[in-house]
Amino acid sequence: TLPCLPGARPCIPKDFGRGSLVCVCNATYCDTLDPLVLPAPGSYVKYESSKAGKRLERSEGRFQSSLRTPGLLLTLNISTLYQRLKGFGGSLSDAAAMNILKLSQPAQDNLLHSYFSESGIEYNLIRVPMACSDFSVRPYSYDDVPDDYELKHFRLADEDVKMKV
Repeated sequence: TLPCLPGARPCIPKDFGRGSLVCVCNATYCDTLDPLVLPAPGSYVKYESSKAGKRLERSEGRFQSSLRTPGLLLTLNISTLYQRLKGFGGSLSDAAAMNILKLSQPAQDNLLHSYFSESGIEYNLIRVPMACSDFSVRPYSYDDVPDDYELKHFRLADEDVKMKV
């Protein structure tokens, strides 16, 4: 296993021969994080992963009130909001669903726990592509009948019913 870094559980590494490692998630283990806690005002927490071996390495720091050294200057104006953040998540494509369904039930449970729980990365959104995408094994749509404006021939594909809905 890779060393346990503050905030992260040990990674059981697997090398697929392409110069980078992935962390194993199976029926008995998935690496997770400690629950996330907001940092004190004026400070930040950073999680960093890299090809060189960092895996959700946690570090903390404080924002400077003035520039003391030359370099990058980042000004954070918290009084002006440009957008509201709804959350974080991923895509449940045909390929993702097929791979998840190939896992044993305990491995599926561990995988979903590592994505959606407080000891995981706490996803709270999922995007489901409509009809096929570039991650489908075949092209399909929901209504291939020309001029069917009332959608009388609309049908979900087997991929949607069996894997995503």
